[in-house]
Amino acid sequence: MSENIREKMSAIVINEYGDNGVVNCLAIDRPEVGDGEVLVKVHAAGINPVDWKIRDGAGERMGMTLPIHLGSELSGTIVKLGHGVTSLKKGDAVYGIVKSGAFADYAVVKAADMVIKPEQLDFIHAAAVPLASLTAWQAIFDLAKLASGQRLLITGGSGGVGSMAIQLAKDAGAHVTAMASQRNEKFVRSLGADVFIDYTAQPFEQVVRNIDVVFDTVGGDTFKRAFSTLKKGGFLVTSVAFPKDEGLQHGVGVARVQCKPDPGQLESISKLLAAGQLKAYVETVLPLAKVKEAFELSARGRTRGKIVLDLNA
Repeated sequence: MSENIREKMSAIVINEYGDNGVVNCLAIDRPEVGDGEVLVKVHAAGINPVDWKIRDGAGERMGMTLPIHLGSELSGTIVKLGHGVTSLKKGDAVYGIVKSGAFADYAVVKAADMVIKPEQLDFIHAAAVPLASLTAWQAIFDLAKLASGQRLLITGGSGGVGSMAIQLAKDAGAHVTAMASQRNEKFVRSLGADVFIDYTAQPFEQVVRNIDVVFDTVGGDTFKRAFSTLKKGGFLVTSVAFPKDEGLQHGVGVARVQCKPDPGQLESISKLLAAGQLKAYVETVLPLAKVKEAFELSARGRTRGKIVLDLNA
């Protein structure tokens, strides 16, 4: 066989924006690594709302160019190093976030964006960690400056990001109030939440007061109503809404978190995972061929923890 014939692999690709009808599982050429990059044999990839939102059209707003290879976080094994890579070696088990391309047999990523996977974590659970934990970390610590003793409200406590935020906030010494549906009360309390609010039972803003920081992972009307729970000078950070002048109206700070790769933070998260102070929760594992089903489950907004694609299934 000619050396010019590249190995094929499966990948989830969209050529246009739309619903699940535009999602394709294609046989494409395995990518080549460039300087400072590594080729990762993907073992598992986490499903996140950003993935199907990119499919819906958010990719254009994010400056992405069609066709788009979907997938934003992965765990796997390094099989090839690009020029100049010295921080990692072939055979290393790694995990991290990528701008695109995690839903594939192989992915090319910047070596600087990958860190060594904690030994205690299998590849499935490792794939559930990077984007959710970094989003939570950057929201509550980098933007909201959450400190020990402060009161935090998380509007979606049972999802991938919310479940990580509860654990990280408790580890930092904060008092956590978490919202979810009644069926998730036991799960949310097991994460360490001090107060549980069933958002279906009563308007949460009628019972929650004097909050220092709100972390909103729900958006919409919940985002707007959450401002009234904050004390003057408090801070609301959202991972889903697009704030305008709400902060000025309520006398509080407001920001949207845009998750970015940060190996230093992910290393800190790895230490918490290794020490058992942080846990990854996976509710559903599906093969790559069932990515459309995974998107449908994620879009319903009822997932406890994360949905993960098993690339070895």
